[in-house]
Amino acid sequence: MKWQIDPAHTSVEAAAKHMMFTTVRVRFPGATGEIEFDPENPAAAKTIDLAVPVASLSSGDDRRDGHLRSPDFFDAASHPEISFASKGVTSGSNGRFKVSGDLTIRGTTKPVVLDVVFHGIGADPMKPERQRAFVDAKTVIDRREWGLVWNMPVPQGVLVSHDISLEISAQLVSEVAVPEAKAA
Repeated sequence: MKWQIDPAHTSVEAAAKHMMFTTVRVRFPGATGEIEFDPENPAAAKTIDLAVPVASLSSGDDRRDGHLRSPDFFDAASHPEISFASKGVTSGSNGRFKVSGDLTIRGTTKPVVLDVVFHGIGADPMKPERQRAFVDAKTVIDRREWGLVWNMPVPQGVLVSHDISLEISAQLVSEVAVPEAKAA
């Protein structure tokens, strides 16, 4: 069964340490994609594709956002999208999975493993012919491996941490056939 990522109910965030003390979060609204899986057997997922528009990023500070979109970081003009494409799913316990795949940032593709929690499915309260599924995913990457190398030394280390936490909280939508009423 194919499920579409609902951009209005999905959040993609990256978090880094600033000056090695505070955590700064950057949101990337507008993520889209498709997941093919059976809710009765999520470990047998066939595809998980995610596309994240870089220009949409928001950290709550316009000046920082402009710097993040610049060639110093994401280079949004040349690389407008961050993407993830799955290669395999390993089942864990209590709705937890490991999803391996390729993460592409700034035109560089590297393998990553996402820690995924499948929270289940439910009927869409606004459209009964639809179902919704709910998942969260996390991983930590070293941003330098994807060409995000800009930094400045500060007394306690560097201005921006090398390790970046990536978090996805996704709501998926699938159209399901509505059973036909039986004739009396």
